[in-house]
Parts: sequence; C-alpha cells; structure tokens
Amino acid sequence: MSEFVPGLEGVAATRSSISYIDGERGILAYRGYPIEILARHSTFEETAMLLLDGKMPRADALEEFDQQLRRNRRVKYNIREMMKHMPGSGHPMEILQSSIASLGMFYPGNECLTGGDVCEDLDYVHNMTVKILARMPGIVAMWEHIRNGYDPIEPRKDLSIAGNFLYMLKGEEPDPEYTRIMDACLVLHAEHTINASTFAALVSGSTLASPYAVISSAIGTLSGPLHGGANERVVSMLESIGSPENAKAWLEQKLAKKAKIWGFGHREYSVKDPRATILQGMMKEMCERCGVSRVFDIALALEEAAEERLGPKGVYPNVDYYSGILYAEMGIPTDQFTPIFAISRTAGWLAHWREQLSDNRIYRPTQVYTGPELYDHYPSMSER
Repeated sequence: MSEFVPGLEGVAATRSSISYIDGERGILAYRGYPIEILARHSTFEETAMLLLDGKMPRADALEEFDQQLRRNRRVKYNIREMMKHMPGSGHPMEILQSSIASLGMFYPGNECLTGGDVCEDLDYVHNMTVKILARMPGIVAMWEHIRNGYDPIEPRKDLSIAGNFLYMLKGEEPDPEYTRIMDACLVLHAEHTINASTFAALVSGSTLASPYAVISSAIGTLSGPLHGGANERVVSMLESIGSPENAKAWLEQKLAKKAKIWGFGHREYSVKDPRATILQGMMKEMCERCGVSRVFDIALALEEAAEERLGPKGVYPNVDYYSGILYAEMGIPTDQFTPIFAISRTAGWLAHWREQLSDNRIYRPTQVYTGPELYDHYPSMSER
C-alpha cells in the first residue's frame, strides 16, 4: 500500500551533488560553496560553470566558456518575427516559454537523446547548455521592446551576461553598480535543490525530451505565483500598504483573514532565507547610493511587524521579498521579475538535466486510488 504525501514533502526524488540546504541554520551552498561567498566573490558565468561541471573553473576554462556564451547571444530572425505576432498583453513568462520551446526547431541537435548512454557525449550536453544559457537573457529583453512596438536591440559581445541583459533591456550603457547587483541576483537565484520547477525539468529530462522542452517545462512551472511569480506580488503588496506606519495594522488585518503574506515563508527554511538577507543588504547599499526608497522602508517595517507575529512559527522573508524591490528600484517592469528569475535558474535546471542524464530512469510515481469499486454491469440510460 502506497502512502500519500501531499506535495511530496520530505520525499527524496533523486540523488544530487549540486546544491545543499540546511533550513534550520539558514544555509544554502552550491557544490559546497556557501551562497554568501559566491554572491560576494563570484560571477554568474563562473557560478554557472560551478553548477554544471561540479568544480570551480580554471581561468582558461572560464574564459573559453564566457566567450562561447558571448558568441551565441544572437537568435534567428524567425524567432523575433514570431514574437512580433504575439499579443502585446502576453505575460513575459508566456512569451519566454513559447520562445524557448521554439528554439529546438531553429537550433536542432537532439540526435544524442536516443538511449541510456546519452550523457557520454559531453560535447552535446555542453553545446546545448551554452545555446540556451546564452540566448535566454536576450529573449527576455527582446520582448520588452517588441511588446511596446519597437525592434529589439542587438546584443553586445563586450559585456557580461548581466551587463548585456541590462543593455538590451534599457537600450543604454548599463550602470556598473546596477550590473554588479544584477550579476549577484543571478548568482543568488541560480539553484535551490529540487524545487517545483527543477522537479519539472527532471521529469521532462527523464523522458529524453530535448533540452529546449526541458527548460520550457521548467519555465511554465516557475511562472506560478506560489513559485517564481511571488516576487511580482510582493511589490504590489508593499505599495498597497502605503507607508511604514501602516504595516503593523495591515499585517494584523491580513492575518485575521488568514490571507497570504507574499514573500514570507519557505518550505525549506525555518529561519530567514539567506538569500533574502543578502538582497536586503544590497538594497540598503543602493539606498545609501541613490536615496531613500519608500517601498524598502515599508518592507523593513512589515518584516519587523511580521517577526513578532510569524517568527515563532518559523515564517520569515524568503528570496522573493527583497528581489522584487531591487528590480523595481532599477526601473525594471514588474512582470519581468520572474523572467529574470528564469534566466538565472536555467543554470541550475541545466545542471540537474545533465545529472539526470548521467543515470537516467524515467519518472513514474504511483498514486493512492480514491475512486469507486469495480462495477459489475454497464448502466442503461434510465439507471444513470
């Protein structure tokens, strides 16, 4: 008899050496490196290599990987034209999912996905990884211009992933400080063990679907408000509070109605999400440089009020709480917050895809049947 565990909470679905969480101590590490160290010292390109290859890259290997990413940023004009025919009201996550899925038609190469030895061709895995990682930021930035009636901006080869994304998104030379912040945000969101979207990628990958289909399925899962979409809700929530003075009364009202407080709580953490702590520090630095942020002040007041009421229950700010505030202060449209999350998490998804292929077995969980017993006859119309 199978036991039903709602949400598969606590059920080990795979073995992995990619990342580690200690929710009681507030620890997140990629390949053994605490996230605080990586956010301070690494770049997204280096972190992606760490996740994908399992070790810190040497200087020559990192340089080659970086150059490969820069050479592969452009996409076929067909994809741009396809995006032009999408409704301008389409959510960026819907456009991103559709566009990534379509890449397989323009950049084929799935002939290796034919059997149990697929991962022996590491060149194939590496090339697919580069093509997807390199093009994801550009597609997100392209849609921002296309949906407003303009042609997208061509990518540049002289900028990092973070810098080029901001350049393509804004159409102007990226601010070095904003580039540093964006790069750190990409590092922080790159991986988080077997969350919902990563599990979706594992299930798709286990069928030997193309990597484009694997990432597309993960994007669809990330789009939900209970996963990556929460960061969009946080900014709207904070703006609705109006001022720091209103935070405590607003919280009491919401808790009385048992309403969800966006950006608070995480199934893996019983303390404050370590990524939230880092992002809060970055937001504080931005305020010292650029001036006071009303939304940030409201966020601090709400966190203080929530710590008293929710802290004893192990409910604290998660990564979504401060990431959206940072992006908003950088002038990024709210509905682009989750696509940025997807740009970053693609590194983790692809690392898990590679790991899945190395010892693949298609996922086929069971169920607990709750339907009727077997019928012994077919009912006539008058019996129904």
